[in-house]
Amino acid sequence: MVDADYLVVGAGAMGMAFTDALIDHADVRVALVDRRHGVGGHWLGAYPFVRLHQASAFYGVASTMLGGGRLQRNGPEAGLQERATSSEICAYYEHILADRMIESGRVEFFAACEHLGDGTFVSRISGESFTVPERCRIVDAHYLAPAIAAEKPPPFDVADDARVIPVNDLVHVDEVPSQYVVVGAGKTATDACVWLLSRGVHPDAICWVRPRDPWMLNRAVVQPDPVIFLGMIADIMQAAEACASLDDVFLRLEDAGVMLRIDRSVLPTMAKTPTLAAWELEALRTIGRVERHGHIMRVDRGRIEFATGSVTIADDAIVVHCAAEGLQYRPLVPIWGSKAITLQPIRAGFPCFGAALAGYVEATRDDDQEKNRLCPPSPYPDSMASWARMTVMGARSARSFGSEPDIAAWASQVAINPARIPPELAGSAKMGDTLDRLQAHTKAGISRLAEFAGVDAGEPTRTASMPAESMPAESMPAQTREAGGSS
Repeated sequence: MVDADYLVVGAGAMGMAFTDALIDHADVRVALVDRRHGVGGHWLGAYPFVRLHQASAFYGVASTMLGGGRLQRNGPEAGLQERATSSEICAYYEHILADRMIESGRVEFFAACEHLGDGTFVSRISGESFTVPERCRIVDAHYLAPAIAAEKPPPFDVADDARVIPVNDLVHVDEVPSQYVVVGAGKTATDACVWLLSRGVHPDAICWVRPRDPWMLNRAVVQPDPVIFLGMIADIMQAAEACASLDDVFLRLEDAGVMLRIDRSVLPTMAKTPTLAAWELEALRTIGRVERHGHIMRVDRGRIEFATGSVTIADDAIVVHCAAEGLQYRPLVPIWGSKAITLQPIRAGFPCFGAALAGYVEATRDDDQEKNRLCPPSPYPDSMASWARMTVMGARSARSFGSEPDIAAWASQVAINPARIPPELAGSAKMGDTLDRLQAHTKAGISRLAEFAGVDAGEPTRTASMPAESMPAESMPAQTREAGGSS
């Protein structure tokens, strides 16, 4: 029997953020379980050249900043915040586990273990079985765990003589083909294309199979500077308020430098909205051959079959599989359920902050119904309509948890809260102008996005990113100082 008050299943980003906040604010014991050999979740199996698409400061646990909050001094992203590599992220989580969690004496980590349900887990190495007491709360930190291309077969048939590899194996290619065929339209595929181009592969030697074209966020406006970040949110609200359709919203945001698309002659239908830098966009636009025929059915030597036809590729082509679903679109469920605490984003985007917030609320509240009222989950986006839905639901969630003075005070101090306003900036003229813009456009912007998404706006007075300081005085709860984040 393992003496634990909580069994956290999954030691990835959300499980670590929840555990970190929980033990910071409650005297409890935690059994942390993961089927992998260590902490870090999908980062332990990610492709070697991956790095965060967002600033390091937005990622990790609440108690300890990932990286030093430094600006990049050289390269094409000079002036933007540093972005950690996979090895840096894994080392960070190892440090959090060893020097913070285990050192506290309140966390015990069980690596390479499979949770069987009902508080029982078993070692995948030795077969030893473990149980926790009946009082122990189960925390499902694996509900939205991302898929990894290297761990799943391609979602299409592959002929025996075709050369198909997961993106992880791209670094191990030892016979240079005359053509690389990159399959996928998300962040992994863009990373693969940029990596190939940066290694000297000619754009004409790349064929990009994009089932859908994506909208992406300009990385320059998703930065830990609240004037920049909240200014981006103000741009979104102002665009939504003025537009008659979601397409119009995204096109207006493109003109404002917020949204990016690779091909300006094609209107995207996908809006998972990872961030992209201007230099990456320029590189991607050099790839001339883009195949848009929907999803692949089969890859043969020299040919790719789609439901509506086929295209020819080089006989020696290497097809790079990037088509695993990095984001999972499972149904939203109450975070605090009868059988488990199921971690999900709470405001729009930034799941690390959402998991840390759930840990803080779990540590400081007793009633599950009240916890669910404060922290309703929000979805990940896929289409433009679901992006609008995420933004509206995230605003509703932020209005709930941001009305609590202690939560607001906690949120204002953690770096993974992307729009917290440091005290030294609170009274600046630029910050005041930004908050005035938010105040002027948020209510109408959220209402418009709710119409586009087909959901109830819930009459939020501020977005998931609008701090309480920008609310009208008569509607601002006493001593509330919450600064949230979005998208």
